[in-house]
Amino acid sequence: MSKRAGFNQISNGWNIVISVILILASLLVILPLILVSIISVSSAESIAINGYTFFPSKISADAYINLSRTGSQIRDSYLITIVHSFTGTFLSLFIMSMFAFVLAQKKLPGRKGLTFFAFFTMLFSGGLVPSYILNVRYLHLNDTIWIFLLPSSLVNAFYVIILRTFIQTSIPDSLFESAIIDGASYFRVYCSIVLPLSKAGLATIGLFSLVGRWNDWFTGMLYIENTKLVPLQTLLQRIQKNIDFIKNNSDAASTQSGLELLNAMPPESTRMAITIIATIPILFAYPFFQRYFVKGLTIGSVKG
Repeated sequence: MSKRAGFNQISNGWNIVISVILILASLLVILPLILVSIISVSSAESIAINGYTFFPSKISADAYINLSRTGSQIRDSYLITIVHSFTGTFLSLFIMSMFAFVLAQKKLPGRKGLTFFAFFTMLFSGGLVPSYILNVRYLHLNDTIWIFLLPSSLVNAFYVIILRTFIQTSIPDSLFESAIIDGASYFRVYCSIVLPLSKAGLATIGLFSLVGRWNDWFTGMLYIENTKLVPLQTLLQRIQKNIDFIKNNSDAASTQSGLELLNAMPPESTRMAITIIATIPILFAYPFFQRYFVKGLTIGSVKG
């Protein structure tokens, strides 16, 4: 056995310790999700008597039933969220990967200036008010699906730098030079070499971008009034705010409509049902990225 192999080998004792730590860390992630799922199908009486428990005295789907009473709004919100999340992620990956490919070319004139320009946007931005004025008054993107696609993280400088580093460390320059000598254009090199060999990096950045877009509620709150374009996270946040308002406001709770809403929508189970509705779809998307995600995190970390 070589000295290097012995250095990288873990003893059985440490292997057990590390396995126990990872199991405990996994339980810390899985058990809260299971508890939230159970509370979402627990009756209001069970929560009031037993509190949060893995073994409720009565199972009830009232929270999901009452959320479905929003009619087509949940369906429309799901649809707009799926469309802008996946479409925005695809456009972001396409543009950022092209930008990263350009920055990875060491012989490109002005490459350092472009890199600094991208890095500068990570440190300074125009702010919320100028962005709002630009998007609403001049570009007229409010109440359109383009507000989710164009100004919302279409190009993330941090992700561009990660992709640039990924391309530089995983694809040799000689491969680019050989393709160009054979007559390939830079766009052909990008499509035929960079994209196929960068699946791990693109999947990693794609997962980050998809999760960020799926969880974005602020853009919808700020720019969207058309109920057909309200994203899922914004809708669920509005439902939760309405429940909390009626629950905490004695004047509203004393009215007939307020009492009906409080009785029809158990606050605790509804809050957990909202969490499940917003979380489950993105959890199902993760396994498709997992293989590339792990490879994308480890690529370039070991040399030799």
